[in-house]
Amino acid sequence: MKGNKIWLFFILLSLAMPASMNGQNPGPLVFEKNNPLLIRSFGPEIRMERKLPLISYQLDETIHSTEKLSDKVEISCSQVTPAPGIKMVITFRNISGDTLCLHNVVPLGRDDRHIYITGRGPHYLSRSYLFRPGYSPVNVILPDNAWELGFSCVETDGDNHLVALTRRDNKSLQNGRLKRFETILHPGGSIQYALWLESYRGEWQNGLRLMFQERYLYDVAPGTFDNSLFEREDLQWIRNCYAANLMMAWDRRFYDQADGSYHVEDYLKKMKQLMGGYDIFGIWPTWPALGMDQRNQWDMFRDLPRGFDQLKAISEICHQNGAYFFLCYNPWDESTRSDEDHLDGMSNITRVADIDGFVLDTRGASSKELQDAVDAARKGVVMYSEGMAVPRDMQGIVSGRVHNALYYPPLLNLNKFIKPEFAIFRVAEEAREPIRREFNISFFNGHGTEINSFPPGRFGWSDEQLRYWGQLLRVQREHSNNFLQAAYTPLIPTLADSIYVNRWLGLSKTLYTVFNLHPEGFCGNLFEVEPPGDNEHYLDLLRHEELEVNSINGKHYLKVSLQGFHIADLGTNNESSVTAIALFPARLKVRLEGDLLTFSSSEGDSIRLWAGLPTYGKRAATFGIGGHSIRLLHHFPGYEGKFVIQAMQGEEVIDERIINITPGTARLLSEAETTEPAATAPEGMVFIPSGYFQCDNYRTGDSFIPYPPHPTENGERIFMKSFFMDRYPVTNRQYREFIRATGYQPKDTTNFLKHWVNGKIPPGEEDYPVIYVTIEDAKAYARWAGKRLPTEVEWQYAAQTEAGNEWPWIQETPVEREEEFITNTLSVWHIRGIDSTRCNLGDGYLYPVGKYEKGVNPYGLYDLVGSVWQLTSDVYDNTTYRYIMVKGGSYFMPKSSFWYVQGGPRELNYRQYLLRLSPGFERKATVGFRCVKDAL
Repeated sequence: MKGNKIWLFFILLSLAMPASMNGQNPGPLVFEKNNPLLIRSFGPEIRMERKLPLISYQLDETIHSTEKLSDKVEISCSQVTPAPGIKMVITFRNISGDTLCLHNVVPLGRDDRHIYITGRGPHYLSRSYLFRPGYSPVNVILPDNAWELGFSCVETDGDNHLVALTRRDNKSLQNGRLKRFETILHPGGSIQYALWLESYRGEWQNGLRLMFQERYLYDVAPGTFDNSLFEREDLQWIRNCYAANLMMAWDRRFYDQADGSYHVEDYLKKMKQLMGGYDIFGIWPTWPALGMDQRNQWDMFRDLPRGFDQLKAISEICHQNGAYFFLCYNPWDESTRSDEDHLDGMSNITRVADIDGFVLDTRGASSKELQDAVDAARKGVVMYSEGMAVPRDMQGIVSGRVHNALYYPPLLNLNKFIKPEFAIFRVAEEAREPIRREFNISFFNGHGTEINSFPPGRFGWSDEQLRYWGQLLRVQREHSNNFLQAAYTPLIPTLADSIYVNRWLGLSKTLYTVFNLHPEGFCGNLFEVEPPGDNEHYLDLLRHEELEVNSINGKHYLKVSLQGFHIADLGTNNESSVTAIALFPARLKVRLEGDLLTFSSSEGDSIRLWAGLPTYGKRAATFGIGGHSIRLLHHFPGYEGKFVIQAMQGEEVIDERIINITPGTARLLSEAETTEPAATAPEGMVFIPSGYFQCDNYRTGDSFIPYPPHPTENGERIFMKSFFMDRYPVTNRQYREFIRATGYQPKDTTNFLKHWVNGKIPPGEEDYPVIYVTIEDAKAYARWAGKRLPTEVEWQYAAQTEAGNEWPWIQETPVEREEEFITNTLSVWHIRGIDSTRCNLGDGYLYPVGKYEKGVNPYGLYDLVGSVWQLTSDVYDNTTYRYIMVKGGSYFMPKSSFWYVQGGPRELNYRQYLLRLSPGFERKATVGFRCVKDAL
């Protein structure tokens, strides 16, 4: 150990250093006197109870640290240079006689109490893991030039915490060999690492943000990142793309030699149905055929059937199907025909064929010359690197790939964290196995997926997997703004290990993506959140369900459900399940009453309404953001279940609400009707004054087929406008006048006025209620008379009055409800004040209207009970049955079985449905009607 160098380091480090722009200077380091590489304390702003090694490192398979040094290497600090925070250069020198493998250099040391990144175990291009206290390590993707980096976040006892980064200086190697993660040092060999140390506040991800997002891993000098390409509006479209497809020109889905036709349009249309369509479609007619003759890469495009003209046509087809058209570019094409410059060829094909972008084969970076070449042809052309651009190269390109050479992708892509607006696409192939995990990983990390169609074959699982991908793509496309913000926070704490959550703060909402590795799935409290405000709500974007926030010991947790997956898929590229959760500001107002859905939005430009979960295979009903009231059965006949209402700003969802209609729920089908209002009671009608009405004790007939909810079942009182109602049910005489005046004849005459003889009223029955009519027959009469049928609540309000009477007359003695249902006898009715002087008790004989004068109600209505079942205008649909609500009971009461319709006089709050089948089936000897008319 060369102590003089260590002490020089210590003296310089004790000087005041300038604070960083976004991080903070941690203050001068104080080392142990007997070990100048063991940190005892920092400046006054950093309070530590424990000592920290400057670094830990691994020699072969043994872990060491500067707290207890290995005798095989000499570690020295050769310089200190001003930088944001503190920067130092550490030299490792092999002082043994053995060849050593140095790797996993971690600043501030490995420690179960803090966050750090280093390598773990055997690797295939993906050795780096992020370690968190209390959780299993998480495999991470790092930039291609930073495989070997070390990183630490150390929490302190104060508000300021420590973050440190180490990077290998490859150019400093002496007498050794570089590998991706390891450095091979022969005896006497050496290598240098840079170490940066700063402080941060808040959660540990802020330390990660400082080093990755703001310092760009020190690939770029602080404050010098050239952001000009990202600020160009014409190149920003790529940020909102999440589905790309590259296809070789020999693929029959592109061009089929057998029929001599291009099939791009059919292919793209099929993809729109399966997964919403590709955002990018690119072709590859060069490699592996380029070089077989002297033709250059641009010649290969010219020699496609119909050449550049066809490329132009394909570009138009792509644009018509919502896709951008890309070509490959082979920068290594230097041995074929050389009299056409690369840049001229790229500019020419862009101009002639309206190309949107180029895949830079074998390149992880672009150049000013390439961008200038396409800019000269037209604006908005994007370069797309084959490999993931490292931070310094991101200044010259706005999109790139995570290569599929990394076959089983790590869970967390920290390249996305470095530059969220850089458009990343993970390359995936269907050629080996189902790839649900590929889609889930891209979704969790907020970036796109490129389906590379180069390997041959058609796979039975493909369509199913693409439909699944479409569900994820819809979330990404509809919430794209959130995935572009620097406020992205990876791996927030969860209550369950192996379930991971990323938080994406957006301009108007917060998003969470969740990745699950529990085959059995999960349902329970998962992560801590702020409780929603009065105008906020949490919603699962894949399941489309509102979520609960549970309070436990003063903290609030979101209850999350995650699907399981087959345990046999664990460890394969088909494992995992995901979801996404949004915290929405409440912009939508939604109310469901029966089948009537009322909705509006305070912001946005449209509202979409979906029957069931939104998918690309169906269409939503679209409305403006103003107030709407619609009948769901009119827009979605036969559908019951979940409805999704979304407020949209362009293609972005800015709020979402869910309503559910339980299967079998009866929903009001009929529309409210009005008549020309009258100031005084027309002949034969009585005035029903306005008032407030409530009925809490509805009674029903056989409810094997469920009845609908009634308007006041929640205890609320509803305001009723005044109207006029027929004093008596409509009679045979009145209906005959209607037929004579109009010549009315229904289309289906089965059982129409069956009780008439040869079209004539039986003698003496002129003033009997008309029967054997359908609701259509009754409405036809009402329209002729300038009236309409009452709604159920109007009929009941008029019958019960504002007082809510159970019978038309005043009930004299109350009786337990259960007793009536058990012993529905004349004696019980007599106790209730019901006797043969007030109504027909069910003797089976119809009678003239007005016969029972004691049965009149306070408003002057006769024959409300025990006459005929009286039609209302309320028609219900439960997607299986339709029925009309009828009221009042009838003159017929079968007595030999409980299973009959309960006839005879029925309470005014009694509901009975009239099931609809056909006119002949529906016309009955016990069903008539009375009418109402609106009042001024």
